[in-house]
Amino acid sequence: MTSSPRVARNSAGAGSLMALASMTCVQLGLAVSVGLIGVLGPEGVAWLRLAWAAVILVAIGRPWRVHFGRAALLASVMLGVVTGGVTIFFMLAVERIPLGTASALEFLGPLSVAVVQGRGAARWWALVAAAGVLGLTEPWTAATDLVGILFALAAAACWAGYVLFTQKAGDTASGISALGISMPVAAIAATLVVGPSILGRLDWQVLLIGFGLALLLPVIPFSLEMLALRKLTTAAFGTLMCLEPAIAVLIGFTILHQVPRPAALVGIVLVVAAGIGATRTGQRRVAVPAGVPVGEGTTADARP
Repeated sequence: MTSSPRVARNSAGAGSLMALASMTCVQLGLAVSVGLIGVLGPEGVAWLRLAWAAVILVAIGRPWRVHFGRAALLASVMLGVVTGGVTIFFMLAVERIPLGTASALEFLGPLSVAVVQGRGAARWWALVAAAGVLGLTEPWTAATDLVGILFALAAAACWAGYVLFTQKAGDTASGISALGISMPVAAIAATLVVGPSILGRLDWQVLLIGFGLALLLPVIPFSLEMLALRKLTTAAFGTLMCLEPAIAVLIGFTILHQVPRPAALVGIVLVVAAGIGATRTGQRRVAVPAGVPVGEGTTADARP
């Protein structure tokens, strides 16, 4: 028996709301994280989120109950390394540049993967993205924070690696199981970067805030994305996720009072358009593992 068009529309509408709620949680978590930088520093905030996320996702995923092949285990470990990288580099970026600009530059990572993996028209969207980068960075002005931009681009490179390693891990294991391995690795990598000095700056209030941040990013978004992928096609889901830089601008404006310059707004619009165009014209076809619900093993969007 097939579902009626009305049921299908309702299901797609619910999935779209879940995807939008996921992106909003991500950006709210990042905005709140900016407020903690003065207490823990950007690396410390990244470490706190990753440490709590590791505890929560290990408890949920129980990776010890899942058999990982050698390739899946290696991909999950590498996924953890780039997860730590994207989290730390992004926090270093938003200490220096607006949230919307940092998010748009970071989005170049998965956009680059979509362009490279795409065929034909998908690759032309790289030119639109390049024009967007010019608007975001405004190299013709002296006001550009070059270090902040470099940190955001480093986060983009790590996010590209995150997409690729998630695809590898997701081809052989469910998303939640892979995260049960990758997130502790990310927390360990962040611990090595931050060092033991961070422990002296922690108190119960900061720890509770960190727990809430870990729920906002990545636990709740990942859960919402898994549910959304059961109601949306991969193309529709990917298109919606391209709107995240725009949501970052709104959150940055309303919570952090960051007013984007006109050129930056144009740049964000171009990056979003390039993401939508590349996603719609260059979908990757993947084989979903047996027993894994559609979307659970193929999404790379549990943003750290």
